[in-house]
Amino acid sequence: MAGKRILVVGAGFAGLYAAMHLRRAVDAGHRVTVVNPENFMQYQPFLPEVASGTIDPRAVVVPLRRVLRHCEVVIGEVERVDHEARTAQLRLVGGKERTLGYDHVVLAPGSWSRVLPVPGLAEYGVGFKTVQEAIWLRNRVLKQLDLAAEAEDPERRRAALTFVFVGGGYAGVEALGELEDLARDAAKSYPGMRASEMRWILVEAADKILPELGEDLADYARLRLEERGIEVLLNTRLDAIEDRMVRLSDGQVCAADTVVWTAGVKASPLASGSGFPVDEAGRVRVDAMLRVLGMTDAWAAGDAAAVPDELKGGIMPPTAQHGMRQGKRLGRNLVATLEGRSPEPFEHRNIGGVCSLGRYKGVARIWGVRLRGFPAWVAHRSYHLYAMPTLSRKAKIAADWTVALLFPRDLAQLGSLQHPRDPFRRAAGEG
Repeated sequence: MAGKRILVVGAGFAGLYAAMHLRRAVDAGHRVTVVNPENFMQYQPFLPEVASGTIDPRAVVVPLRRVLRHCEVVIGEVERVDHEARTAQLRLVGGKERTLGYDHVVLAPGSWSRVLPVPGLAEYGVGFKTVQEAIWLRNRVLKQLDLAAEAEDPERRRAALTFVFVGGGYAGVEALGELEDLARDAAKSYPGMRASEMRWILVEAADKILPELGEDLADYARLRLEERGIEVLLNTRLDAIEDRMVRLSDGQVCAADTVVWTAGVKASPLASGSGFPVDEAGRVRVDAMLRVLGMTDAWAAGDAAAVPDELKGGIMPPTAQHGMRQGKRLGRNLVATLEGRSPEPFEHRNIGGVCSLGRYKGVARIWGVRLRGFPAWVAHRSYHLYAMPTLSRKAKIAADWTVALLFPRDLAQLGSLQHPRDPFRRAAGEG
């Protein structure tokens, strides 16, 4: 019998691990094609340390062609899936369109930033979901210190040194904590600049930050941030950004050059736009075996899937630990189906959560045990180093951490790398 073609859409945690666990299917004569917009998988929990310069950006991305040698890797975006016809419409990285046929499809397109229609947000805000955004934010913070150092107008200086983060989940708290540490260290290199001149604001619409960790740890984290001079505004929303003036729902108005949006994510619209059954949040409905409900030869996992929690009830949260394990189970179940065996339900007891508040500071709840301060920071690093794919990436990150412990923080601002042709254009114009 001719081998089947398996299409894996997306190479985040779920997609990557599903493809890795389909090697047995390839050995049996089946083909696996992985389609992803980038030629790498990024480990998002380490993005805050990329932003602070503690970890080299290349250490937190996993080259797909290196770890998925048994798969065909296509760089592009799946724009629509016609499951009845068993075809997918792709837009390749060069802009060319392609139709790809398949026998089985694995939907793991992940999630997008959940951007609300706040006036001015699209023009002035930046997200924190990709390694590109993390690098940009590092350069941005250091550039703002340079601008403040040369500013003669006090209002201009104040706006340059004001940083607003919207969203008090893991991403927002960790990004703010790491970048505030970076800016505090960097400020020591500027004569006449004090760390107290900087204003860091965390805006959260709910009544507490880090709700996943429980009220006690959330309160501890808030107090530690406030001790560093960070303003934590609860029950507050971003209403508008008008000419870099930030307006909040509590009536505050402040000039801020930098606004970072980390207020949650939403499922990729691919499934809903392709006619797959989705829930009210746009996630693909699947059974406990990770099969799409009401469809044959279709599977889904990760942020874009509504995976039932067999142990606690409800739907599993869109976290790295769940996506990784769902991908492994999905790959095994698909192989079992191809071999005529019965798939097994996905069950996972939540390990807990870990959150860094900056260097040497953190909060964590692991198997019900609460950790604070330095032990939580160590637990955060240990867990994510363990979960990082490939031995080479683990080694690179450990080496970066060792260098960071032994030597002063690197404060080079490389924002010009985002416009590499500008010097050449200037030279050409002068010539």
